[in-house]
Amino acid sequence: MNWEKGQGHYPHQATIDAYGNEGFRFADMSHRGSVLCLPSGMYAWPVTSSAEITLEALARVFEEPALDVLLVGMGPDIARLDPAIRSALRERGIIAEAVSTGSAVRTYNVLLNEHRAVGAALVAVDNPR
Repeated sequence: MNWEKGQGHYPHQATIDAYGNEGFRFADMSHRGSVLCLPSGMYAWPVTSSAEITLEALARVFEEPALDVLLVGMGPDIARLDPAIRSALRERGIIAEAVSTGSAVRTYNVLLNEHRAVGAALVAVDNPR
């Protein structure tokens, strides 16, 4: 897989086993950088900070046919999600929750294990909290 150039794709949704050191572990693999976790699979995501989360950066999320909740891991701290993004998601029936990456990972894993239609847009962090 070409994870480093933002082209990586794992064709199944998976729980996140670990995060930190600017990456994530899932499905017995290690990924360096941010990641989109969607029902259609896990995707490398070229976003490096909450300031880079835009409608364009979330385009793949809007292509998902069945998604009820999107957890947005904003990095090490909570940041405000752009109201235009929140509105666009709401128009598609998707509830958006912007939290720290650690909180997003934990909640995503719980909802995924409950077989909910959940996705996560996770900005990589150096130190887990």
